[in-house]
Amino acid sequence: MANSKRQLFIKRRLRVRNKLRKVNNGQPRLSVHRSSKNISAQLIDDANGVTLASASSLEKDLGVVGKNNVEAAAKVGAAIAERAKKAGVTEAQFDRGGFLFHGKIKALADAAREGGLKV
Repeated sequence: MANSKRQLFIKRRLRVRNKLRKVNNGQPRLSVHRSSKNISAQLIDDANGVTLASASSLEKDLGVVGKNNVEAAAKVGAAIAERAKKAGVTEAQFDRGGFLFHGKIKALADAAREGGLKV
């Protein structure tokens, strides 16, 4: 029996997460979640189990509420890079979850890199 899209997504997410655990070296994890309407990112310190910074397209100050496009993802990426600097984080491991690295996910990662975050 063929795997459903959801099952394939979960397998990809677990594969990415396990690889990150092996190479993490105590760095925070930049976790990205994309829904059908919004995109969000979190800097997570897994050692202490705390979120260091977060950004979402739901935030009104970013000016992208209700937009789910590449430009909105880029603004979220720039915001998370700025907030990471304020939190004293310069490097992070990029956790794309089960999402493929293209389109909105790639735009968010590129904007975070341009903002000075080593991802």
